[in-house]
Amino acid sequence: MLSQSIEDYLKTIYKLQHGSDAPTQVTTSLLAERMGVTAASATNMIKKLAEMNLLEYAPYKGVALREAGEKIALETIRHHRLIELYLSEALGYSWDAVDAEAERLEHAISEEFEERIDRMLGYPTIGAHGEPIPDKNGQIEEQTYARLSDIELGQRAVVKRVSDRDAAMLRYMNDMGLRLGTVVKVCEKAPFKGPLTLLIEADQPRTLGLEVAHHIFVDPVR
Repeated sequence: MLSQSIEDYLKTIYKLQHGSDAPTQVTTSLLAERMGVTAASATNMIKKLAEMNLLEYAPYKGVALREAGEKIALETIRHHRLIELYLSEALGYSWDAVDAEAERLEHAISEEFEERIDRMLGYPTIGAHGEPIPDKNGQIEEQTYARLSDIELGQRAVVKRVSDRDAAMLRYMNDMGLRLGTVVKVCEKAPFKGPLTLLIEADQPRTLGLEVAHHIFVDPVR
């Protein structure tokens, strides 16, 4: 049995390697920052995971998951995203609240419970925030979308995914009416990294800061 801490590290490394802002290398300092621990603590865990053959580690060159480590990371991510979707669709949780609950539950559920959730939800492939859900064999189909902040003036686009790292930002998006499947149109782009003016589902124009738009991923309407 692996500890919760080990699973959390492997999951975080995978998400850093494959995220929309994936760095050139996952350094000890970056991992420590994301995990909320000291660099010394992160280094100790990295060395332990390397000894378990779950990752490759070279000082000053960052870390990379081995096949066994990636398999554990994807299983943990699968649990997390299925739980998030279950909380959202079956229990009515808002999308800013599901991440914290899923963090507490992802390490505890059995494979049978995972299968029951999966079946009840109709074997979903997309999570509550638009991210792909790995299948039970550990396969995942990553999708690449444009950032709303990069959409051209006058372009229409469909919201496909949002960053789930900031609950307050998710609540703000929700209050703005920016949910998965929402159609937006960029009406104005202020210069010097200023805000965007959007039509959201053909409603009244709304102003959205560039930082928030950077964390919303869309599929332009051709």
